[in-house]
Amino acid sequence: MTAMPAEPSDPVITTGSAPRSAWRHLLHLLHGVWFRRLFAVRLSSQLSDGVFQVALASYALFSQEQPSPGAIAAALAVVLLPFSVLGPFAGVLLDRWSRRQVLAWSNFVRVAIVAVVAAVVAADLTEPVFYGVVLLCLSVNRFLLAGLSAALPHTVGPGDLVTANSLTPTAGTLAFVGGLALGGGVRALSRSADLSGDVTVLLTASLLYAVAGALALRIPRDLLGPDLDVAPPQVREAVRSVVAGLVDGLRHLRERKSPAAALGVIGAQRYLVGIVTVALVLVYRNDLHPGDSDAAFAELSLAAVAGGAGFVVAAVVTPVVTERLRPEHWIRTLLLVCAVAQLVPMVGVTRASLLVAVFGLGVGSQGIKICVDTLVQTGVDDAFRGRVFSLYDVLFNVAFVAAAATGAVVLPTDGLSTGLLVTLALGYIGIAAAYSRAHPPRPIGGDV
Repeated sequence: MTAMPAEPSDPVITTGSAPRSAWRHLLHLLHGVWFRRLFAVRLSSQLSDGVFQVALASYALFSQEQPSPGAIAAALAVVLLPFSVLGPFAGVLLDRWSRRQVLAWSNFVRVAIVAVVAAVVAADLTEPVFYGVVLLCLSVNRFLLAGLSAALPHTVGPGDLVTANSLTPTAGTLAFVGGLALGGGVRALSRSADLSGDVTVLLTASLLYAVAGALALRIPRDLLGPDLDVAPPQVREAVRSVVAGLVDGLRHLRERKSPAAALGVIGAQRYLVGIVTVALVLVYRNDLHPGDSDAAFAELSLAAVAGGAGFVVAAVVTPVVTERLRPEHWIRTLLLVCAVAQLVPMVGVTRASLLVAVFGLGVGSQGIKICVDTLVQTGVDDAFRGRVFSLYDVLFNVAFVAAAATGAVVLPTDGLSTGLLVTLALGYIGIAAAYSRAHPPRPIGGDV
């Protein structure tokens, strides 16, 4: 399943918040009418994204007799390139347009685009046409996600902002996983009724995007900003300043070993996860179910849910653990958890072993991300924080695309081998060792 990447620029609390306290914070936030309405837009939009991704994965990866590693890499690149390329520049327009309008029209535009995707699938047009329309749809999504983050400070008080930034991305991820389950159910029901499963799922996603757009219209047009005291610079000048800002962010990181080392970890770890993602699709489609695409899709969907469950466990456990361990210690531990998880299928490439491995990687990956978010937030000067997080956004997604391209070259058509599993496990151990050398963890009480 080609899942949407998480939003690396969303802050996450990793100390001082027990799980029960976090949910009490969420209940407190939900008393605010404008936060509640913005939160509904996020949940409905990301639920719709999950449904859409089911159709994308089904048509792009499971409509072929035996998908090649190259076809899977192309699908992942289409999903992630808008996040890699457009991410740093989305703010240029978000600081000019009504953010309420961005949230509404991003969803309404996708109603039409997804309907076009459904027509392309129904007509069985060529892959370039399909991927071109999908790329357009996902590019629009980049603006929506950035708009949700930019609008949030207008719906909560300053004292609640960090908590809101911590909880809403996790809830959005859960909504996305729910969309995967909903889309899978719609696909199964439509195919049992002799309807086109992919077309039905796409039309369902289109309808859900319309609901999300309508929910955005419940918020007053000017409530979410931008609050412009002076006229913003011209677009060309603003784009040029974004590029210069990314360069300044790199220079700033040279002087900040802790966040720089943390970003190195997340980039290397995302690269390994990207290779595993391509391998899993090949295993389910070409090895476990070579003649039954429906069974392969159903089991891959279950694996995606297992990975999502790992994300949730990491979101619950990491705040508790990092009250006792520094984030650097927890990152090293989680890298070793990922290494062990990679070795589980060596016992046998079975359904159970794959689910355990995916769950373990979900826990490790999300826990590492939470810690890296915190180290970057606390280790970077506030004046450079936005620029560094833009670099983080690019690194987070480009590493995954590069891994997919690597997988297209090195992976066998049946996905996994003992040599690959050992290599990936050694890769995680190597990342942990390099991180320890570059930034040795210090006792609790030292400076981050």
